[in-house]
Amino acid sequence: MKRIIGAKANSPAPAARTAAASPVARVHARPGAPEVRTLQVDEESTGQRLDNFLLRQLKGVPKTHVYRIIRSGEVRVNKGRARADTRVQAGDAVRLPPVRVAARAAGLGTGPEADAQAAAHVPPRHFPILFEDEQLIALDKPAGVAVHGGSGVSFGVIEQLRRARPEARFLELVHRLDRETSGILLVAKKRSALTRLQDQFRGRATGKTYLALVTGVWPANKRVIDLPLHKYLLPGASGASGAPGQAGQGGSAGERRVRIARADDPQGQRAITLVQVRSALPARPAQGLPAMTLLEVTIKTGRTHQIRVHLASQGHPIAGDDKYGDFELNKRLARLGLKRMFLHAWRLEFSHPATDAPVRLHAELPPELAGFLPTE
Repeated sequence: MKRIIGAKANSPAPAARTAAASPVARVHARPGAPEVRTLQVDEESTGQRLDNFLLRQLKGVPKTHVYRIIRSGEVRVNKGRARADTRVQAGDAVRLPPVRVAARAAGLGTGPEADAQAAAHVPPRHFPILFEDEQLIALDKPAGVAVHGGSGVSFGVIEQLRRARPEARFLELVHRLDRETSGILLVAKKRSALTRLQDQFRGRATGKTYLALVTGVWPANKRVIDLPLHKYLLPGASGASGAPGQAGQGGSAGERRVRIARADDPQGQRAITLVQVRSALPARPAQGLPAMTLLEVTIKTGRTHQIRVHLASQGHPIAGDDKYGDFELNKRLARLGLKRMFLHAWRLEFSHPATDAPVRLHAELPPELAGFLPTE
C-alpha cells in the first residue's frame, strides 16, 4: 500500500511518491493538523469493499466516522463519489479528507510502530473452531462480541484472532454478524479465498440459516418476507434522520437503525427472508410469558438487521432484541435467564473457495439459548 500524503488525487507530486516509500511519510508534517491524503490500492486489496478497505487503513478512526465521510462524498475513488459497497481495484486512487486518527491523539504515533502499539492492547483470544483448512476458518462466535473494532468498540473477533495467531500472514472477515448474534462466522486465510467467498455471498450463492425465537404464534403459511429496508441514524447527530413510528429503545444519537422502507423510497434496499416454523412454545402464564415460536430463518440478502426488522414488522419480534423487540417482555425474559437476543447463525452452506466442493456447517445453540427452551 502506497500512501501519498498531502497530494491531490489527480496529480500526486513526485516528492510525495518518494516519501510514501518510507514509514516516515505516514506522519503529517504538522502533528494535530490532518491533511487530504490519497491511498493507492495495491494487488492484495483488489476486490475489497471500500468500507472494509478504509477500516483496514484508518485504524483508530471510529467506524461511524468512516461511513459518514463515505456517505457525504468526501471519499473519492478515481475522482468520483463511491458507495460503501464499491469494490476497489488495483491502481485505484482513493482520496481521503482530513481525518484525525485516535492513535495520534493518544500519543501512540503513526505507522507500523503505532499499529504494533495498538495491537498490543488487544487481548488474544481463541474461538471454538467448526472447520479450518489452508483457505479459511469457520468459528462459532459467542454473543456479545463484535466481529471487528469500530465506534465504541476497541477490538473484536478479527483483532483478537490475529493476536492469538501472530504467525498468520492474512486473516480477514468474509462477512459479518451483529454483536448480539452468535454462531457461524467465516474468516479467510488467503486473499483469493476472501474474494471467492465474498463473491458467493454477494451473488446469493450461499445458504445462511438462523434460529430465532419470536414472540407470539407465527402463522405457518407466512414463509416469505420481501420488504425493502432503509438504514437511518437516531436523531441528535449531524445528518441524522429519524424514522417516525419505528420500534426502538433509546440508543445514542447517531446510532444506526433500520426500518421497513416505503415502496417509493430511493434509498430502500430489497431484502428477502424465508421463514419456517421449527417448533411452537406454549404460553407460560405462571412466568408471565406469552406463546413463542422457534423459527428457522434463511436470508437471501444480507442487509443490516434484516432478520430483526423483518420479523418485528410482522408483529413477532425476536425475544431479547433490545433495538426492535418488546422491551417489557425482555425484562421478564432476563429475570428468567434469557439475558441476550435469541438469534443464532445456525447453518451455513457454500462452495469451498479452492475446490468448489460443497461445505455445510452447523453450530449448535449455545447453552444460554438451548437452556431457555423447554425440554421434550
